Amino acid sequence: MTSSNIGHGLAKVVGIDPDYRSRVEPTEALQSAANASLQQSSADAYYETEPTVVEYLSEHTPTWPGVWRYIRSLFPFLDWIFHYNLTWLTGDIIAGVTVGFVVIPQGMAYAILAGLPAEYGLYTSFVGFILYFAFATSKDITIGTVAVMSTLVGRIVTRVTAEHPELAPPDIARALSVITGAVLLFIGLVRLGWVVEFIPLVAITSFMTGAAINIVAGQMPKLMGISGVNTRQATYLVIINTLRGLPRTKIDAAMGLTALFMLYLLRWFCNFMANRQQNHKKLWFFLGTLRLAFVILLYTLISWLANRGLTDPKKAKFEILGNVPSGFQVHGAPTMNTSLLSAIAPDLPTTIIVAIIEHIAISKSFGRVNNYRIDPSQELLAIGFTNVLGPFLGAYPATGSFSRTAIKSKAGVRTPLAGIWTAVMVILALYALTKVFFYIPMSSLSGLIIHAVGDLITPPDVVYKFWQISPLEVVLFFAGVIIMVFTDIETGIYFSVCASAALLLVRIAKARGSFVGAVDVYRAGGRSAGADTDSASSAVVPRRPAFLPLDNGDGSNPNIDIRSPYPGVFIYRFNEGLNYTNVGHYMDDLVAYIQAHTRRTTPDNFQKIGDRPWNDPGPRRGAAPAREDFRPVLRALIFDLSAVNNVDVTSVQGLIDTRTQLGHHTAPDAAEWHFACVHNRWTRRALASAGFGFPAKIEDGWRPVLAVAPEKRMGVVKGEKDGEERVGVKDVEAGLDDGDRISSSSGPERARDAGAAGGRLAAVRGVNRPFFHIDVAGAVENVLENLEGRVGREKA
Repeated sequence: MTSSNIGHGLAKVVGIDPDYRSRVEPTEALQSAANASLQQSSADAYYETEPTVVEYLSEHTPTWPGVWRYIRSLFPFLDWIFHYNLTWLTGDIIAGVTVGFVVIPQGMAYAILAGLPAEYGLYTSFVGFILYFAFATSKDITIGTVAVMSTLVGRIVTRVTAEHPELAPPDIARALSVITGAVLLFIGLVRLGWVVEFIPLVAITSFMTGAAINIVAGQMPKLMGISGVNTRQATYLVIINTLRGLPRTKIDAAMGLTALFMLYLLRWFCNFMANRQQNHKKLWFFLGTLRLAFVILLYTLISWLANRGLTDPKKAKFEILGNVPSGFQVHGAPTMNTSLLSAIAPDLPTTIIVAIIEHIAISKSFGRVNNYRIDPSQELLAIGFTNVLGPFLGAYPATGSFSRTAIKSKAGVRTPLAGIWTAVMVILALYALTKVFFYIPMSSLSGLIIHAVGDLITPPDVVYKFWQISPLEVVLFFAGVIIMVFTDIETGIYFSVCASAALLLVRIAKARGSFVGAVDVYRAGGRSAGADTDSASSAVVPRRPAFLPLDNGDGSNPNIDIRSPYPGVFIYRFNEGLNYTNVGHYMDDLVAYIQAHTRRTTPDNFQKIGDRPWNDPGPRRGAAPAREDFRPVLRALIFDLSAVNNVDVTSVQGLIDTRTQLGHHTAPDAAEWHFACVHNRWTRRALASAGFGFPAKIEDGWRPVLAVAPEKRMGVVKGEKDGEERVGVKDVEAGLDDGDRISSSSGPERARDAGAAGGRLAAVRGVNRPFFHIDVAGAVENVLENLEGRVGREKA
């Protein structure tokens, strides 16, 4: 007894009828009708086999070659490291050293922003640069300290230390990095990087803008030397309290404001000279890049001159950075206990989202600009690995940096190995420059932060372009920014992501279909169009059918005559996907339109008023009876599924229910249901299992109109040098012969051309599913071919 028989027996025991489809489908009649149609063109039949669950599982079952490819994909540097050369090395050294001059002052400033000692910013930067290259799919991105992430970490550290004073800020930041990295590492290993596509550009720009405004507002008190302002409050409160504290401004403002002004002045001057001296554009770029290091060194020198001889930073004339320990003072496993983990748990989702948004958005953007593709899953694995191992050397959560990535890209980076040279710069700073860091003015560091995050604010012209594309999303953009200003960054992030997801769901659920009609389209102009004729119809060739919305909803010319291909034949196009969220909306519009534009096949001759259904009560008592109805009866429905890839149980059941509902409208006849552009095999299987794809009853004389095409031909081309034969190889630039050209003729003419060329013809789609068509034009041909004969028989 075979396993198939055992399965059928068990199915019958539990009440399943596995053979219901074989009793419903008129298989023999379909084959006979299809063979009769194919004989006219001497074409071969093709019977499509449906996909099975076993086939699906076999396709998705891991194999040893697949496992090896997966392991190999975890280390993409193996694809290019063995091709490394001197030119790449030169570009990487220049880019790495250039970024190093930027990352050293930024790293210390961002660590202070995170509520940590300055050296933790250098630890974080070093680990990010030294580890990333092995897993990178982007040559431009730099992992390290970031203003937005540092601000978020600072807020978390402040909250947790307020609730748990016994926990040290570095321990909180390091534990947060490990857990965040572990989650990102898991997402990358299981290749779930596609989840980042659910975060749209508007949500990213809203988050960046709101966070930048928050950071700028939080740095203003330190820039001006104003004490007593709680910068962890909502942004609007920080701004108000800063304005109130202006009378308390100290000499720190001179060091901060002038440093900020000089940073912008140097950038403007270098950009101006680069535009004036195109031959020295690269030189001015590098000089502009060094402005951060130059300004910090200049104001450190001023601070040293004003405060030399001091050993206590609290006695300085203005606030300075103070002692920075030399080398790596933190090494070993971070503190991880139940109390600490439970304290940081509420902030983990925000930290993970920020890490993903910043890194993936930046890497994808620069990948498109520089013509390479990044793998989101691999990038998440990279930052996950960095954040898991980084805390063992004192690092806190790190992700991709926009400003340093832009500098690295413009500096001519060649490979991800450039990060090694930046890491060398950081080590030199940790071991050789810590004495210099003592005199760095804190207000100058605040000016550096403000200058760095200013570029994260979305410019007005970009917002205007968003408005031109999608006004509703601009409303969400401003809503997200306002929420961040009046609450906090975390709330703004959640709102932006959730609002964008809600907008997507509403658009899917409220998707509208279109009833389309046929129009003959001609090509005006070109080599084959007549230029000397006066007749418009003879001057434009060739003709082909097109299908446009009957209501001109797509903005097509309203003067074009768009008609239904035949009275009672409707073409319905799903403009978006078909699924459980929108099938009811689709079907309600479909039924309402058809019932409004067709009449019942059988007139409503009810002998008593009580026999009428409640939802069709007819005319009011005493009212005149309805006049004769000249609307057509429903003959056929053609569905254009070109925008549909997958269907679900609910959507197919919605089609079944609609067929039943319209069946009452057409009784005792039945309208034909045709489907065009169903390209997914599983979708065709789903529709066929519901009784679609073939006629319910085959009448005498019915013949399907099947799409046929020439079968494959293998060409043999002689080699020019050695005379060897190369099968299937051809120089496409050498020109096409007549057999290679795609003919503009249609229908029988094209089939005859293929037959004359000696090629065999075969059915494109399975002849056992004649109501699944490759395009709408084929579906219309099929409907009209048999409908005209049937209508003629009805009249006779």
